[in-house]
Formats: sequence, structure tokens, C-alpha cells
Amino acid sequence: MSDSCPGSGRTAPPRARPRRSDAESNRARIIEIARTSFTSAPDTPLHAIAKAAGVGQGTLYRHFPSREALLLAVYRTDLEALAAAVPGLLDAHEPMDALRLWFARLAAHSRSRCGASQAVEAATCPTPGSPVHPPVAAALEQLLTACKEARQLRPGADAGEVLLLVSFLWKTTSGPEWPKRTERLLGIVIDGLRTPADEDTRALAHLFDSRLG
Repeated sequence: MSDSCPGSGRTAPPRARPRRSDAESNRARIIEIARTSFTSAPDTPLHAIAKAAGVGQGTLYRHFPSREALLLAVYRTDLEALAAAVPGLLDAHEPMDALRLWFARLAAHSRSRCGASQAVEAATCPTPGSPVHPPVAAALEQLLTACKEARQLRPGADAGEVLLLVSFLWKTTSGPEWPKRTERLLGIVIDGLRTPADEDTRALAHLFDSRLG
């Protein structure tokens, strides 16, 4: 059958190829299956993950050439979701409370029984040319800015330094005592980041004087 349009003498344009959305879909499905599999059984083989995701091993390895690459992709995806949660936390809570809750979520994402702490550390710790994983840095900067604007955070707090300060979130030994220990350590960090009471008092006094003037 000819591709020419009858009577026009012109060749019909080729049909547009379908978008390769299946590749993105496969990648997302592999990551989701890997998240569940690594959490319940850290030693799950990659071929089992490929089978559960409904793809061949070749497809899995095209996206993730190693177990470490897949593990890091899982946690990078989780960290991006964590970053996206910041606006909702700020809408629902006072800035410092939102910061504490965000740190608690970071802690939940960073712990697992499959060596995930190393992957999270690789995604967030300083590297040449990229001080911290960009979505994490941007999310923390947004929270810190909100806290500063509310005069709840001591001046000079820097996102990169604060991330280093809370690096214990993915280094704390796991175990039944870990949640309480994390909560206690986060309390120390948050209290240390708060505006000192005397500075807060001076700020209120200055505001009061300016209104009287």
C-alpha cells in the first residue's frame, strides 16, 4: 500500500513514534519493588526483583548496572519525595515543628536493614562540586528560611552544616532503642538551633519600642 495521499502527489508524513514512556514506567516499577523487597529481605537477588517488577534481567541492568546503583536510586527517589513534603509541613505546623518533623522523616528514610545508610550518606554527604544532594539541600534551606523569618532559628544556620550536624540520623546503630535515641538526639539539635531566649526577648522588645515610636 502506498503512503502517498491520493491525488496529491505528496507523500504522507510518517506516523509519530509512541513516546518511550514504558522505559520510565519500568524504572519506576523496579524502584518500587526494590524498596519493598530490600526492606523485607535485604538479600533479595536482583533477578527476583526483575521478575516481581515484570521485566527481564536485561531491562533491570540497563537501568541499574549494579545492586548499589539500584539501592541508591531507591533512596534518591525517597529523598526527592521527602523534599516535596516541605510545603505541606510548613502549611500545617510552626516552622521549628516542621523542621523537627522533617528530620524525623529523614531518619525514617535513612534507616533499613540492607546497608541503606551508606547509600543515603553517599547521596547527602559532601562531594566535589556538589556539597549535598540538591533536593535535600533545597528542602532544608526552605525550612531554615521559614524558621529564620519566624525568628525561631539562631542566625547563621547553614543547610550544609546542619546536614552534617544531623548525620547521626543515618549512622545511629539500629535496634529497638533506635527510635527513642533518635528522638532524644533530634531534640538536642532542635534546641541548639533555636533562637536563644534572651535574643527572642530583645527582638520582642525592639518590636514593641518601634510600635510605640
